[in-house]
Amino acid sequence: MTARRPSHSTAARIAGSIIALGLLAGCATPPPDSDPEAVAEWEQVNDPLEPMNREIFAFNDFLDTYAIRPAAEGYRTVVPQFGRDRIHDALQNLKSPLVFANDLLQGEPDRAVQTFFRAAFNTTFGLLGFIDIATEAGIPAHEEDFGQTLAVWGVGEGPYLVLPLFGPSNPRDAFGTAVEWYGDPVDIVMVNMGYEWAPWARSGVSGLDRRERLIDTLDDVKRTSLDYYASLRSLYRQNRASEIANGHDRSPLTPAPSSSGAAVR
Repeated sequence: MTARRPSHSTAARIAGSIIALGLLAGCATPPPDSDPEAVAEWEQVNDPLEPMNREIFAFNDFLDTYAIRPAAEGYRTVVPQFGRDRIHDALQNLKSPLVFANDLLQGEPDRAVQTFFRAAFNTTFGLLGFIDIATEAGIPAHEEDFGQTLAVWGVGEGPYLVLPLFGPSNPRDAFGTAVEWYGDPVDIVMVNMGYEWAPWARSGVSGLDRRERLIDTLDDVKRTSLDYYASLRSLYRQNRASEIANGHDRSPLTPAPSSSGAAVR
């Protein structure tokens, strides 16, 4: 049976059109070469598409304020902490094949073995992953994605980019997200079994889970920031640098520190 995924061509065309228009008309003007400090700051921030990015950020923030965050608050109110933790653990377990593949692609066999045994223990003894017994057994979780793999392979991040709905990103990470969206083996199996709704449901629940866990953090950032957009840009780039380095100092992969969206998966 041929592997297939739900068609996202319309959404892809819309997103592509927004980005293309931004590339044509949304670039900020770089400072003159006569001001080396301003040029250095410009390069450090790495946001030549800032006018376009801010427009998309404003759209995402509006959507988050009036739809996504209220849904996450409702989820927190209705589902107790124990239930939310079980759902989170199950969602993380479903990501194991992708994490395992990226561990191998990054040349991290020890972490791949760790991912394999986590998935094996949690899927069997942890009731399909709803209970994270692997962490209690001394096998901690870690995150890997194809954007991180591309970075380890030496692919540069490119300019900072805000995607509709998905939020902070860059061309490298956006491509990695697209590859995983269409190539997730769990989703492919579900679709080929006739459950074409399942990947959409999984993405929706994953986005809700992620946004609920970030309610307090993002509220604090928004309340204390003079520029919410710039604060999230800096936090995203620093967080990605840490994820790519797996917590270690890999200077060739780590961008220099720079001065919303509810991402699914």
